[in-house]
Amino acid sequence: MSLTLIVLLPFIGAVLPAIMIRAGRNACATATGSVTLLALILLMAKAPAVIAGEVFQVSYNWLPELGLNVTFFLDGLGLLFATLILGIGLLIIIYARFYLSKDDPMGRFYVFLLLFQGAMVGIVLSDNILLLLIFWELTSLSSFLLIGYWKHLPAGRQGARMALAVTGAGGLAMIAGMLILGDIVGSYDLTVILQNADLIQASPMYLPALILILLGCFTKSAQFPFHFWLPHAMAAPTPVSAYLHSATMVKAGIFLMARMWPVLSGTPEWFYIVATAGLVTMVLGAWIAIFKHDLKGLLAFSTVSHLGLVTMLLGFGTPMAAVAGVFHIINHATFKAALFMTAGIIDHETGTRDIRRFGGLLNLMPIAGTIGIITAASMAGVIPFNGFISKEMMLEEAWHTMWLDQNWVLPLLATVGALFSVAYSFRFIFHVWLGKPRDENLPHHPHDPPFGMWAPPALLTILVVLIGLFPATIAGPLVAATAGAVTGGELPEYHLSLWHGLTPALGMSVIALIGGSLLLMRHGGLMSATANLSRPDAKAMFDCGIAKAVALSRLVSDNLHNGSLQRYLAIMVIGAIGIGLSGFYAKPDFQSGTRELLEVSPPAAIGWLLLMVTCVASVFLHHNRLLTLLLVGVIGLIVSLGFIYLSAPDLALTQISVEVVTVILMLLALNILPKETPKESLPGRKMRDGIVSIAAGLGVGGAIWAIMTRDLPNSISSYHLANSKIEGGGTNVVNVILVDFRGFDTFGEIIVLGIAALSIFALVETVTKGDAARRLADWVVERRRSPNRHPMMMVVATRVMLPLSLMVGVYIFLRGHNEPGGGFIAGLVVSVALIMQYMASGFGWAQNRMKVNYHGMIGLGVIAAAITGASAWVAGLPFLTSGFTHVHLPIVGEFELASAMGFDLGVFLTVVGAVMLALAKLSQIERMAEHVDINAEPMDHDPSAPVATPEKEA
Repeated sequence: MSLTLIVLLPFIGAVLPAIMIRAGRNACATATGSVTLLALILLMAKAPAVIAGEVFQVSYNWLPELGLNVTFFLDGLGLLFATLILGIGLLIIIYARFYLSKDDPMGRFYVFLLLFQGAMVGIVLSDNILLLLIFWELTSLSSFLLIGYWKHLPAGRQGARMALAVTGAGGLAMIAGMLILGDIVGSYDLTVILQNADLIQASPMYLPALILILLGCFTKSAQFPFHFWLPHAMAAPTPVSAYLHSATMVKAGIFLMARMWPVLSGTPEWFYIVATAGLVTMVLGAWIAIFKHDLKGLLAFSTVSHLGLVTMLLGFGTPMAAVAGVFHIINHATFKAALFMTAGIIDHETGTRDIRRFGGLLNLMPIAGTIGIITAASMAGVIPFNGFISKEMMLEEAWHTMWLDQNWVLPLLATVGALFSVAYSFRFIFHVWLGKPRDENLPHHPHDPPFGMWAPPALLTILVVLIGLFPATIAGPLVAATAGAVTGGELPEYHLSLWHGLTPALGMSVIALIGGSLLLMRHGGLMSATANLSRPDAKAMFDCGIAKAVALSRLVSDNLHNGSLQRYLAIMVIGAIGIGLSGFYAKPDFQSGTRELLEVSPPAAIGWLLLMVTCVASVFLHHNRLLTLLLVGVIGLIVSLGFIYLSAPDLALTQISVEVVTVILMLLALNILPKETPKESLPGRKMRDGIVSIAAGLGVGGAIWAIMTRDLPNSISSYHLANSKIEGGGTNVVNVILVDFRGFDTFGEIIVLGIAALSIFALVETVTKGDAARRLADWVVERRRSPNRHPMMMVVATRVMLPLSLMVGVYIFLRGHNEPGGGFIAGLVVSVALIMQYMASGFGWAQNRMKVNYHGMIGLGVIAAAITGASAWVAGLPFLTSGFTHVHLPIVGEFELASAMGFDLGVFLTVVGAVMLALAKLSQIERMAEHVDINAEPMDHDPSAPVATPEKEA
């Protein structure tokens, strides 16, 4: 249970900052930090057992049929990353309290931070790859919100979009790769997948799965050629950069490569793809960082380089390379988070991040300067800091690794990458903290920040020093547990120590230190020499790609989505005909089935004859819109009678209710449209439409004939008929299917219905404002309205019918579980009764008396359905499993009480809210188009009062 709490606490606690911000900034930060601290305490309580080799696991059934279960497990790898996420997250929360200004909405920042934190913890503790993918996408969305937190800055919005586009695209590729992996193994449980390395690597789908998964990892961890998004994400506030780009988001891809190491590594494909990408990223990122003048830009490309270093080590595929990679993950998180926070301190206290304006800041900011110099020296790999040890281990592994049968390529390029790393790290030290000031007129007078701002990076700096001096004592057990979880086997004997003797790696390290120092000394000349060199601009390439994609989508939409409903319908119909014909020709011996059909009785023959006549009449009379609408209603009525004839009363009730609502909707629209449709100008157009219609009719008729003359194999109907009463507690099989057997489908449908209604409301609401409102004000209705806008007979009839209709609706709702009816039909009946008040007495009169929040009714309906479904979890049953019992009351007698009634109530509320929200809004637009004031006063006194004409007013 505590393992689940570690994941859920950040999500649950995300509501606290939004609430506590009213109590002050300190209270908001304290509440946020308490959530993270509690999760960290729960994690640390399990740390000793995990380091000793124990693995904790917890599992809850969610959608077992789909292989998706809520399953978490904690091993050494998960412990390391969860500790970094929560530990550094706690320091960032403290730091952000002092970094953010009073104008920055702190509550919103902490909400986004906790959502991101929960998603990251979910990734590293998930034991189900489908669940991992959900958390993976949540990190992309929440990081988008964090990077774009300063939404008033164009650079922030651009960086957020770029990060989301790149990591989102990689996430889509990774989803496909994970599904392939699960299909190979036959399970989506991560612990099962990790035990089937031989099966996966022997599969012909190994390489596609590998490439797709690595695309997700490379885009998330900013590996070449997807490295360009990370520097542009530096437009985010420094606390975001320090968190996302040191220990969390950019490490997600590293984590997944480490997690999948036992089953994906050890092949030439893994080695050349992963190691090469990491090597190129390490060298390229370090080279670019040398020339960056922005402090955060330099640190961003240094992050790209160090992520490449870890990726390269994982690509080597050896246990010692995994040990080195794990150790550098720890070291990089400590010094890089501290460096980002130091850069934020400089920006905060000086008002700029331009390195060319700095120099000698150590004298003015001694505390921040000490932190910055120590952590930058660790980033350069200077003894005795922790970065030196992991750099030595990296160089040692590169020395012993062949690339394309050459033993000099990797050592040389690894040394070059280390040399560049020394150059940009020393630039951070000498050009910022040491030397003489280059600009005496900085925007702010530099000074050390308050304690709460320098304490978090100072704590990390202490770790940098202690791990460097005592690596085996402080980091050794965690490194061993993590590396063991990565490799999935025994580790070779190794020693974490500051001094390993005179080794080739030490010589390579000395060369890097000397070469990096010399390169920095020639930095000015190097800048001049490379200033005029043409280099690809990743941002320009990305913007160009987006522009091309937009142009292509516009071209496609202009040809397919051009506003012609005829074209949409023709494409769909022709597509359906094509699919049907392909199935027909796939089986040339197609013949009619042997199933006997019902005899055609006289009522049935009359009904089908009327249906055909009405359909043909609607084709020839379609120019008269009102008459066509009446014919459509007649067609719906005949279909309803057909359902009754075929013993489907539920379908008949639904069809009739939908027809009434549809007719009312069309009447509202027709009231402000011309009486007749425009004439077709081209005879060829009529012929084309006729051919498509006839082909569609023949195709649908043939498909129905083929289905109805055959017995369906393994039909589920018999199961529903046999178990409707036993398992669902109802004799109305249709209703039991909707609220029990297929309740999850119904739940999704009412959510879609609510979203559709809200979308209609939003779209129609725009008509009442701006240019659309002005055009509506100039709208000229073709016909004059009746002088009696609210006929007395209609007003009285609808008001008398209202209570009767409501009573019928309640009756249909209550009987639905055992007799024809249910929440959907009852909702439509009540909606029709209510909307008739709008039509009969006017929008203002009805709105003034029906003070119902239809938005809230939709939400209440969805929540009621969700709570009913979730209540089954209390009994340990799947979502939406219904229960029922029989209750005996005096006078009333015995009756059945089913939990499905709560779900049906949710359906009822959602249907009423959705239909009323849409129709009432359309009714308002109609009144506006007719230039009738929408207010209740004239209708309150005499709803049937005639409209005053200009002549009478004169």
